[in-house]
Amino acid sequence: MTPTKTGDLRFYGFFRSSAVYRCRIAFGLKGLKPELVPIHLRKDEQRSSEYLSLNPQGLVPALQAGGHTLTQSLAIIEWLDETYAEPPLLPPDPFARAYVRALALSVACDIHPLQNTRVLQYLRTEHSQDQEGLDRWCRHWIESGLQAFETIVARSGYAGTFCCGEQPSLADICLIPQLFAAPRFGANISGLDRLLRIKAACEALPAFAEAHPARQPDAES
Repeated sequence: MTPTKTGDLRFYGFFRSSAVYRCRIAFGLKGLKPELVPIHLRKDEQRSSEYLSLNPQGLVPALQAGGHTLTQSLAIIEWLDETYAEPPLLPPDPFARAYVRALALSVACDIHPLQNTRVLQYLRTEHSQDQEGLDRWCRHWIESGLQAFETIVARSGYAGTFCCGEQPSLADICLIPQLFAAPRFGANISGLDRLLRIKAACEALPAFAEAHPARQPDAES
C-alpha cells in the first residue's frame, strides 16, 4: 500500500479524549503530524451538523485520509499500522498479536466506554446521579478493569519493558490514556506496580510525552 502523504491527514479530536490520545501516540510513533481540527466536546461541537455529516456517531476521533473518513480509534490506529509499516504496533507472532489486541480491547471496549461523557450524561439526567455517584461508577469500572489488565500482563509471559516485549505496541497505546484518566475520577492505581513501570517507560518516549493532553494546542488552562 502506498502511504498517504502526511499533509493529506486531517485529524478531528479533543485534547482530553482518551480515544484521541491513543491516536496521537500512534501518530507520534509513526513520525506523522496530521492537521488538527479541534472538536470541543463540552461545547457539543461533536453534535454540529457539519461534524455529524463527517461522523454520524458524533464521536471523536475522526481522520480524513486519501479521500476517506475513518472513525473509531482502534480502526484508525490499525489503518496507520498497515499504511506506515515502521515501527510496527503489533508483534509478528499470531498469539502475541492476539494478546496485544485483547489488552487494547479491554480498555477500548470494557473500561473506557463506561466513563465516556455521553454515558455519564445519561446517568446524570435519566438516573439522577450526582457527581459523587458518577465518580463512584467510574472508579468501580476503572479499578476493576485495570487490575485485570495488570494480572493478564503479569501472567502473559510476553511482558518486558512494555506490555509486549521491548517496544511499545497497541496495548501500551491504549493503556497510557486510561492511566492518565483514572485519577480524574479518584481511581486508585497505586498498587498496579507492573503497569506503573510500563507507564514510566512509555512516558520517557517522545511520542508518548508529546501526545499528553496538557501539550495539545486545544488544551484548556
